[in-house]
This record gives sequence, structure tokens and C-alpha cells, in this order.
Amino acid sequence: MQPLAERLRPQTIADFVGQAKLVGDGKIIRKILDAKKPRNLILWGPAGCGKTTLARLIAQSTGADMIELSAVSSGKKDVEAVLARARTNQAEGLPTILFLDELHRFNKAQQDLFLPYLENGLITLIGATTENPAFEIITPLLSRSQLIVLEALSETDIKQIIKQALTSLKLNKPITDEALDFLAWLSGGDARKALGTLELALDLSPKLDLEAIQLASSQAINIYDKKSDNHYDLASAFIKSMRGGDVEATLYYMARMLQSGEDPKFIARRMIIFASEDIGLAGNGALGLANSAFDAITKIGMPEANYVLFHVATVLARSKKSRQTTDLMHQAQTLAKRFPHAQVPLHLRNTTSDITTNLGYGKDYQWQAGFEHPKGFLPAEISQELQSK
Repeated sequence: MQPLAERLRPQTIADFVGQAKLVGDGKIIRKILDAKKPRNLILWGPAGCGKTTLARLIAQSTGADMIELSAVSSGKKDVEAVLARARTNQAEGLPTILFLDELHRFNKAQQDLFLPYLENGLITLIGATTENPAFEIITPLLSRSQLIVLEALSETDIKQIIKQALTSLKLNKPITDEALDFLAWLSGGDARKALGTLELALDLSPKLDLEAIQLASSQAINIYDKKSDNHYDLASAFIKSMRGGDVEATLYYMARMLQSGEDPKFIARRMIIFASEDIGLAGNGALGLANSAFDAITKIGMPEANYVLFHVATVLARSKKSRQTTDLMHQAQTLAKRFPHAQVPLHLRNTTSDITTNLGYGKDYQWQAGFEHPKGFLPAEISQELQSK
């Protein structure tokens, strides 16, 4: 038997729940459906947000032959089989839509395979991905497709989906409000996960109460892949919260990362960078503290290293911030790129012989702290550049 999520998949746009910004009257998906014309699309969004359902509804509206593949389990031979079927369809005047799930799993060479067939119209591609297309999808494929961004479903959306599922199943098994709230929260915006948990709860328990849902779920599985956008989103939120001085937010995002299996050393390295990049001259001791944290967690390990990480993150978040070092670094790098061949002034050059001394190497330079040479220390053209600003 098919999973509950598949059995209850919406067959019309009227049954679709969520993504109001895309499927509402006058919105992009609604316009695509009304146009009834195949077009290349990239559907980007988290798991269980409706990408596959929307792809099927779009294909259905066009009357095209829709072929579904998963990039996880498909290869060149599968794609060639699709192309052969598409040629047969084309001879009969039938358009072909290839829905490729997990498109980002195909490498550059595999994605390149589609380009000539998108150009000549043999197939229309609807690709689904949970990863940022800017990094995972080749530019030529993106330029030939329309990008549609989907969001995780809200808890309200999930509750509606669960209620619709129970109504459709016609079971005399009402779900308690407490269980419904918990299941909606637990799903994390993933309708497939919510329906899968509901299905298991129906099999395991005579009633749908909180205990039944907890039994079915066992425990919430955090959505965290160290190569995924979510990994970088949490790390970004952690850094930005420290930068903004919000201790509670800083510690929350760090706790999320740690509970999801993040390497404590990754967090410690980020704090070392932060100490110089964002605190800098406002607190010269921050770098030493962050570096000590890295050494400490290496020596003692988890879970005791939690104390060190939360201690140092709190200090860094509360510290005064200065971007002066970072700004000066960027300025120096820009100047080095703009003036890569500027000559070191003669008075700063190392003099090692009478010849170089006679040429003016090291002239008038005095070996004492704080000495300011009358001609300055930068090449003349760079000094003029800075003075003109």
C-alpha cells in the first residue's frame, strides 16, 4: 500500500494547502496553470512543502506526458530512456514534461545533458531541489528555467492537512487539540513527515492523543545536514546574533547546531574569526579567549565542552564591537589589487651595500620607535589615492 502522504496527495489546485503567495488568484503558479503551456521550472523549497504536487498539477494542466525521475537513483541511461519516449511523444504531437526530483544531486555533466533538448523543445524540465540553485544548479540550466521559491508550510497549514487527511480516511478517531498542536510543531513545516507520523500513530494506538503522537514520532528529528543551506543558515544566524549583541539568540542558535550534531570545533573556529572580524580593537582580549576556547574543547571534549562554548559565546555577544580592523584589511586588500606593482619607496628599502646607499636606499630612516619619515611609508601614488578621499 502506498504511504498515506501519497494516497492523499491533492489532485486539484483547490485541494492544495499552503504557498498562498504562489497559488492564490493572480499568483505565479496559478498563472502557469491557467496558461496550460509547458515551461521549464526549478522548484526550490524544503522537504514536504508541495514541490512534487505542484509539478504534477502543472503537468496535468498542460495535458503533457509527465515522466518522473529522482536524481538520487537515476543516471544517464534513465535520461536517455526519457528522451526516447519524448521523441515518440513528439511524433504524435504530445509534449513531454520530465519532473526530476532532487535535481541538485546531478553533477554538472549530468545537468549539461538536458541543455540541447530544452533548446529544441523535445522536453520540458521541472526540477525540484532543497538546495540553493545558485550553488547547485548550473547557470545555463537556470537561465533556461523560471525559478519558483517555496516556503516551509506553517503550523496552521499542517493542521489543515492533518484534518483533511482524517476526514478523507473517514475514521472514527478524532485527534485531540494537544496532539494536533504537537504534531504540527513536530513536522517542522514538512507535510510528508506530519502525515507519516499520523499514519504510524493510527497503526500503533487506538486513539489519537498526545501520547500516541509521541510514541509514533519517538523523538523529533532535527533537519540538519552539514552541507545543506540549513547548516549555513543556522551558522549565519549565530554569527549575526553575536554581532547584534543578542545573547539569548546567540545561545539558542548554537544550541540548535550542537543538538543537531554540529562539530564543536566548527563553532569554536567561527568564534575565533568573529573575535578579530567583529570585536577587533574594541576588545583585544577576545581573540585570546576564543582561541583558548578552541584549545579547551579539544582537550576536554563533549559534553563538558558545552560550558566553555556557552561561556565564550556569551562574552563575545556582550563585548563591544569594532569593524575597524576588518575595514582596514579590506582597504589594504583593495589597494594591493589596484597597485600590484607600486615600487617600495627608496627610503624604506633595505640597504646592504654602498651602491644601494648611494641610490638612496634607507635615506634618513631612523631606527627608533614611533619615527615618522618625512616622506611617509606608502608609495606616492597610494598616498595620493588615500588623500584624495
